[in-house]
Amino acid sequence: MRRSLAALAFVAAIATASGCAHRGGAGGRTRIASAPNAIPTAAARETTVRATVSISGVIAPLQNVAITSQLTEPADSVSVNEGDHVRAGQVIAVLDTADLVAQLAQAQATVQTDIRTAASADAKVTQARYTQRLNIGQSGDQVRSAAATLAQARQTLANDELTLARDRQLLSSGYIAQSQYDQQATQVANDQASVRSATAALESARTSQAVNGTQNVGLQAANVASVQADANAAHATIGQAQAQVRQLQAQIAKATIVSPVDGVIVNRNINPGEYPSGRTLFTIQQLSRVYAALNASSSDTFAIPVGAPVTVTVSGGGGRTYQGTVVAVLGQVTPGSTDFTVKVLIGNADGKLQSGLPVSATASLPAVHGVGIPTAAFLDDTHTSVMVADDQLVDVVAKTAHVREVASDGTTSIVTGLKAGTTVVANGQLGITDGQSIASNGP
Repeated sequence: MRRSLAALAFVAAIATASGCAHRGGAGGRTRIASAPNAIPTAAARETTVRATVSISGVIAPLQNVAITSQLTEPADSVSVNEGDHVRAGQVIAVLDTADLVAQLAQAQATVQTDIRTAASADAKVTQARYTQRLNIGQSGDQVRSAAATLAQARQTLANDELTLARDRQLLSSGYIAQSQYDQQATQVANDQASVRSATAALESARTSQAVNGTQNVGLQAANVASVQADANAAHATIGQAQAQVRQLQAQIAKATIVSPVDGVIVNRNINPGEYPSGRTLFTIQQLSRVYAALNASSSDTFAIPVGAPVTVTVSGGGGRTYQGTVVAVLGQVTPGSTDFTVKVLIGNADGKLQSGLPVSATASLPAVHGVGIPTAAFLDDTHTSVMVADDQLVDVVAKTAHVREVASDGTTSIVTGLKAGTTVVANGQLGITDGQSIASNGP
């Protein structure tokens, strides 16, 4: 009677413990003969593996802050040394600002002078607007007056011309003397001259009115625009002077150098009396949180996801551990290499994690469900082949099966290429070959 593959693992386990096994069946009792040295087997089964990856690296600060100064003033005082812990906003150095304070006072005085100049310019604008309205109004009055004068002159001329025509008739009839007629003719000539003069005066008044223009165009508008431009320039000068004041105030404020972060002074490069000269004055490492920069292989970069929890152990730290989270998986450390970096963000409330400290880390990978076999069952280092049981008529023999490892926790591996229930040789290093008997089916 043939024995099923699913029962083989069970029989082998019993055979290992007692050296024999029996199974009842509908056709009677059948004895399974075991090999002199039992070969351990296991059945592939559905399971879940929670794998981990162990890698090492060093601690790196959350950020290195390099503090420089573009001021040309010498240092008045320096209040920190290398190794000192500082808080954000803490004063770490002060530069001498005596010359800047003097320049600020001068700039503020210039602002006041410019304000007075602008006020005078504004007054001129007001005066120009009054003058504009006055001259435009007078031009209109002059035109109306000249028009009235011309009308009166024309009326007088018309009246005197009628009188002259009547005197001409009277003279021809001998009713008036020649002298009276000549006198009237002279009056008409004077009237004509008055009309011409009034006409010229009207044209002149109209020309003056056109030149003065309106509040938007013409001479008066141009005068107002000119003084307004002067006033605008005066106000712009105030803005420039005020900008100079703000710039000096900012420079004076920058002369008090403060730490922008909580951290440790790792480099001090200025002493009292020295000039900044644009160099780095301090380097501060922010260590309230740190990174573990872990060296990873290309396979690790696929296995370790961002957000994975990590346990970090300090080398030589008495086994002290810290909890962190993967925040980035970075590319090649060196172009052309296969080395990558896994960055883990770690809280450092006690300040014990210092930059450069070597650490080892264990990253927890996402759980993987599938067909599981013992990790020891693989025949090769690439974990791509195992020996499975092939149930023949008389014997159960070994047969190579090709698989692909998906995940492993070091004891159990999830693979593809096998079905649940398949019996595999549990130890792939026993030297079992294809066709070798690993159990027998006896009567």
